[in-house]
Amino acid sequence: MKKIGIVMGSDSDLPVLEKAMTTLDKFAVPYEVHVYSAHRTPVQAKEFAQNARKNGFGAIIAAAGKAAHLAGAIAANTTLPVIGIPVKSSTLDGLDALLSTVQMPGGIPVATVAIDGAENAALLAIQILGASDEALAQKLDAARAEAAEKVLEKNKAVEAKYNK
Repeated sequence: MKKIGIVMGSDSDLPVLEKAMTTLDKFAVPYEVHVYSAHRTPVQAKEFAQNARKNGFGAIIAAAGKAAHLAGAIAANTTLPVIGIPVKSSTLDGLDALLSTVQMPGGIPVATVAIDGAENAALLAIQILGASDEALAQKLDAARAEAAEKVLEKNKAVEAKYNK
């Protein structure tokens, strides 16, 4: 199975990314975690991205706050799918990071999830791998069915209480 690369611009982003790691663990998807800054360690970020495919990665999750150029810098140096997580900071509640992540020029796509949306970033990465991994696709189907069942159980309780 291919692994997922998780890259953050600063270790202060780690609490957000732990949700991605928990989700990947739940699905038994291997991953590696790194701290590379688009601005402070651009050479290392570029080398990671350029070598990601040959190093066994199937997708990369890149999280950064404020200017949030990391996902774009990674995407500029690989053709693997890159999923950007804009991280909420004290500045503009993450809107700056969201706009920096989502406004990529034509030809360099970055899939972008919600501000601090690490769980969805991991699920999207799993879906990408699941497109060519039937066992992983079945795990995703089971997780969706389980989530639907939980909602239907809550629906029954609400209906029983209020629909008389």
